[in-house]
Amino acid sequence: MMTPAHIAYLLLALTLVLVGVLHLGAPLLALLFSFFALNKLLLLTKRKWLALALFILLVAGIAFCGVYFTRAAMKALPEAAEQSIPSASAWAEAREIPLPFTDFESLKTLVIDSLKEEAHYLSNVARLAGNTSTALLFTLVGIVAAISLFVNSQIDLYRRSHPTRNNLYSVLSQQVAQRFRDFYRSFATVMGAQITISLINTSLTALFVVIIRLPYAPLVIAVTFLCGLLPIVGNLISNVIIVGLAFTISFKVAVIALGFLVAIHKLEYFLNSKIIGDRIRNPIWLTLLALIIGERLMGIPGMVLAPVVLNYLRLELSKVEVPGATD
Repeated sequence: MMTPAHIAYLLLALTLVLVGVLHLGAPLLALLFSFFALNKLLLLTKRKWLALALFILLVAGIAFCGVYFTRAAMKALPEAAEQSIPSASAWAEAREIPLPFTDFESLKTLVIDSLKEEAHYLSNVARLAGNTSTALLFTLVGIVAAISLFVNSQIDLYRRSHPTRNNLYSVLSQQVAQRFRDFYRSFATVMGAQITISLINTSLTALFVVIIRLPYAPLVIAVTFLCGLLPIVGNLISNVIIVGLAFTISFKVAVIALGFLVAIHKLEYFLNSKIIGDRIRNPIWLTLLALIIGERLMGIPGMVLAPVVLNYLRLELSKVEVPGATD
């Protein structure tokens, strides 16, 4: 007989399948990250309204920093290119490596010409713009959903008004809420490990940033920590920022920065497996396998969700007793 608990498990499984098939990993992660941040802020402030206000300020600050960095990068790119391209040309010439550009204008022309050679250039640009807009909109929906859950997480809002108190809808709502609550706890467990990884990554990056005297060092270190909370993809975002700023110093420093950050990126991959694997009590090979499968199914969001799903499966399966089984 199908019980409400069985239906709740099926609904959670169906949700995860739909997330993968419909490429909804980003909004799901936005919801989970936002709800996680709201709960941590609540622990600090002890008041929901204050936690909510701080969260909105945090989201606004992150959005502002993203726009500011993008605009600053667009403005600084020509100057950085003009400074670094001669060094790159000299380095390549000394090693007899031919380069198809000599200055920023020729590099820009080369990139534009290469893009125009693509048969579907305009449609690809339009598709990218559309996908980006959709992703941003869905991410915003995920954040709003997290705020709504934080304010009131109950599914059955009018249970007392039902003719029968223990009706199927109310009981099923309880079971569904419990399943998703357990899934969120798995996410929170993985995030606790990710904070540890981000602190290690930020400490190493901060040391390097101070040594090479990178511009905007305090801001870069703060952004590195925040980006580090996103497994893999966060590291890539901070890498782009650091290498871009390193180009304003010299081409050689940018190459050194790139090499250092690639090494950090490889280290983070195994830290993910070791620290998260220990936290969710799974062997490294199984965590690595989950990361690979998650990436194949959903890309970067899949890599973030894979350890969460793995931990959730372990917790749920460990509750089930198998009659007659021996160790």
